[in-house]
Amino acid sequence: MSGSDMILPLSFALFLLIVVASMLLIFTPGSKQQSKRLTRIKTRFNEQAAAAERAKARRLRTTEIDKGLANVLKRFVPRPAELRQRLANTGRKISVGQYAVLCAGLMAITVFICLFLVDLKLGLAIILSFLVGVGVPHIIVGNMIERRIKAFTTDFPDAIDLIVRGLRSGLPVAQSMSAVGEEFEDPVGAEFQSISDKIKIGKSMEAALWETAEKIPTPDFKFFVITLAIQRETGGNLAETLGNLSDILRKRHQLKLKVKAMSSEGRASAYIVGSLPFIMFGLILMLNYDYGIILIEDPRGLTATIFGLIWMGIGAFIMAKMINFEV
Repeated sequence: MSGSDMILPLSFALFLLIVVASMLLIFTPGSKQQSKRLTRIKTRFNEQAAAAERAKARRLRTTEIDKGLANVLKRFVPRPAELRQRLANTGRKISVGQYAVLCAGLMAITVFICLFLVDLKLGLAIILSFLVGVGVPHIIVGNMIERRIKAFTTDFPDAIDLIVRGLRSGLPVAQSMSAVGEEFEDPVGAEFQSISDKIKIGKSMEAALWETAEKIPTPDFKFFVITLAIQRETGGNLAETLGNLSDILRKRHQLKLKVKAMSSEGRASAYIVGSLPFIMFGLILMLNYDYGIILIEDPRGLTATIFGLIWMGIGAFIMAKMINFEV
């Protein structure tokens, strides 16, 4: 074999030798490059694992605290399941434990104000703290639920119209609901996105709709659920049925606004009459404190105050029923 014939095999062998040496240099366990790479990977993995462990520990501590507070609250609340459902209806992640902490904190603050700032008696301070600690969170949660339902009811006919357009373009009901979840904001978008997610994981559409109906306790959404349930059993043109339902819900909402406008005078009178005794009592305390405080410190005045508040509550309830029309 001549020298020219040996050049090609020797060149190929030299190339293979260089490649193998480079690979050994790069991937040798003791090489500095790999050690640095492994150190970075281990550090990053350890940091991620530590962060995951810390997050898991926080979740466990929060869950244990919530369970402990929920167990304590069960002793004082006769129906904790309804309270949990009521908190879920707000659309926010409020646990029973957080609700209990809020109630206890308001009670403690009210007792401190009554005893050390207003200088009331202990029994009266305890009664006022109980009313504030239980009543204020209940009113706040009720207002949150009412605002959420009102926002849902306002946008719900438009969401039905979007479902109708999706059905007329050939999309299935589930995909049309998913489009509502993407196009609309909370609460309509969030609730329909939740329905779509439940259907994707295997839950039936009717079950997912009724679960949402528990969170949105409004007749409008129940009409929608019943319409879909009947159509799935009997068949028919679902797009036309939902279009009629959307039109009915809009007219129903307009009638509610008309009734509210007609009853605004009675509502304003109720607010004025109900607030006058408290305004006058505050003015008397400002002008002559010793004269006005007898109504609370004297047993006879306290008895008259309690009976007056009871009768005022009955009158406010009657007036609320007179001006609240169900449409």
